[in-house]
Amino acid sequence: MSLFTSTVWQGLLWSILALGVFLTYRVLDIADLTVEGSYPLGAAVAISHIASGGSPITAILLAFAAAAIAGAVTGLLHTKLQIPALLAGILTMIGLYSINLRVMGGKSNISILRMDNIYTFFGNFGLDKNMSILVCGLIFVAAIIVFLYWFFGTERGASIRATGANEHMARAQGINTNVNKMIGLMLANGLVALAGALFAQYNGNAEINM
Repeated sequence: MSLFTSTVWQGLLWSILALGVFLTYRVLDIADLTVEGSYPLGAAVAISHIASGGSPITAILLAFAAAAIAGAVTGLLHTKLQIPALLAGILTMIGLYSINLRVMGGKSNISILRMDNIYTFFGNFGLDKNMSILVCGLIFVAAIIVFLYWFFGTERGASIRATGANEHMARAQGINTNVNKMIGLMLANGLVALAGALFAQYNGNAEINM
């Protein structure tokens, strides 16, 4: 049973990362390599915050925000400097390596072993480690799916989908495709970092080459 539970919760956490990649690759039609740096960025920000005495929930929010900024940088490189999206993502990804090291205080690995994390909260209800992660994963995945379903049903969400489906036609309809790309990249990288933060809290550490 523990093996089954472990398999399920790992799939749930990885699905958050998959949703982030899906947003850029399928919805925006952009192969965004920023996520290669956003994943360890989310882990680095979350673990660094917890190690300094911060709340695990706040750590996840900060991880999302930090990666959203990284996505915005890629968006600016692509939309304002006219750098191809693939190359813009690569440039941001390379830059994030140094930033991740800086976030972790110049160390390649930081640990929060024997410190409380987000799964500790669920463990207080009598759940074992695997069940705690499973419940936490279900909550996060359900919340993200509900949010995305609502968001892409709004006018902004529909315009983002239109941008990915046919950018030239969307622009002809008066849609600001540059803004939509920025929002999509920020949201996608934030979700990837969220997955990184959750996995890092499970592992109890963040590592520069995650």
